[in-house]
Amino acid sequence: MIAMPARFDLVVRDGLVAAGDATVRADIGIRDGCIRAIADRLEDAIQIVEAKGRLVLPGGVDAHCHLDQPNYGAVCADDFRSGTLSAACGGTTTIVPFAMAHASDPLAETVAAYRRKAEGQALIDYAIHPTIQAATAQTLEQDLPELISNGYASLKIFTTYDDFRLGDPEILAVFKVAARHGALVMVHAENDAIIAMLKKDLLSKGHVAPRFHAKARPPIVESEAIHHIASFAELTGAEVLIVHVSSRVGLEEVTRARARGVKIHAETCPQYLLLTEKDLDRDIVEGAKFMCSPPLRTVADQEALWAGMARGSVAIHSSDHSPYRLTGPGGKLRHGPQSRFDQIANGMPGLELRQPLLFSEGYLKGRISLAQFIALSSTNAAELHGIAPRKGSIAIGADGDLVIWDQDRETPVTPDLLHDNTGHTPYAGMRIRGWPVTTIARGEVIVDDGHVLGKAGRGRFVPSRARVAS
Repeated sequence: MIAMPARFDLVVRDGLVAAGDATVRADIGIRDGCIRAIADRLEDAIQIVEAKGRLVLPGGVDAHCHLDQPNYGAVCADDFRSGTLSAACGGTTTIVPFAMAHASDPLAETVAAYRRKAEGQALIDYAIHPTIQAATAQTLEQDLPELISNGYASLKIFTTYDDFRLGDPEILAVFKVAARHGALVMVHAENDAIIAMLKKDLLSKGHVAPRFHAKARPPIVESEAIHHIASFAELTGAEVLIVHVSSRVGLEEVTRARARGVKIHAETCPQYLLLTEKDLDRDIVEGAKFMCSPPLRTVADQEALWAGMARGSVAIHSSDHSPYRLTGPGGKLRHGPQSRFDQIANGMPGLELRQPLLFSEGYLKGRISLAQFIALSSTNAAELHGIAPRKGSIAIGADGDLVIWDQDRETPVTPDLLHDNTGHTPYAGMRIRGWPVTTIARGEVIVDDGHVLGKAGRGRFVPSRARVAS
């Protein structure tokens, strides 16, 4: 007699599977890395994972994180090995980091080199955003169209930072190419001229502490730039995502533009929901932990962002994981413990805590529904960045990326809890309720109850599909 192969490689048994805001008690069967069945009871599996009535949600998609990239002095503490390990331990099964290099480096070569860094290191699957730092004829006419058609259909530009920002003619040119070829343009939107003026005034008065970082980048810096970008998107027909929206007025600009038909979306991050500018009012070493751009805002801005998430005005909740060690040659304080605010590297770690923080502070506290949690942390990012329906949802044919959540587990946040290489977290001392206890990626259990079972290098590149061109 010939033994028949098992119907499934893995079955997640007896889970509360999300169906909108409701849940359905069901089993999920995975074969060859994809979801093949969702039913009351599934048998004939090589491996059975008992969910024991816990929530089973799609694996998280973090489409805004920085790993192993040059930053003109500061050094990313995380490469693909440590960064994807940290992500997986926080219930994220797909990331989309940025291929960045010097503006003079050819774009296509930069992206290819960055992808090689991921191969052999990534624990989870990944797409890649090209970052446009120079809108040369080669970039606009050859590299960018070819990259978009080859699975790199979401890209990023900056309106600030001397080493990154594009001028108006360059932005318009990039938007036209993106609209023509169906790419999403992510925009770091801050008005560089206002920042330069305010920074100069503050430094001339000896205002150098971390708290003055927020004074150099008030909300109008963000809202003016968003209005500017929305106008360009309206003119060219480009689809844009404003990353890390931090303020009420910034979100209002996005909402107004959407109301008049502009294809524009808003992303925010955990730091803008849970921390405020008062956290910057510390000594230089401690205050540096809370420095990011745009800077932390007020409680009123937090409330506006939470409300925006609840009504759908904010589409995505990303980490903007920017991992720098605090001290050392490439750290946030690489200029020493007396660094001025303009000398401190901007950015916070957040890959691992992104989902647990939103689950605890958003869903379990009633600020957002379960369906909104899934949309904000998984589905919307997958759809906007062109990797759905393969990623971001629990559906027949989708990749078997699942996370089992223990809603009752309480976890105190300490740096030792986390798996990134920064050695610090701005959320230290918080208590998180609810935790991703089991992470399954393409049908393989890669993290279970704190034990890492997956191997570095198992992650695969996921092409980002272009949207319908204008």
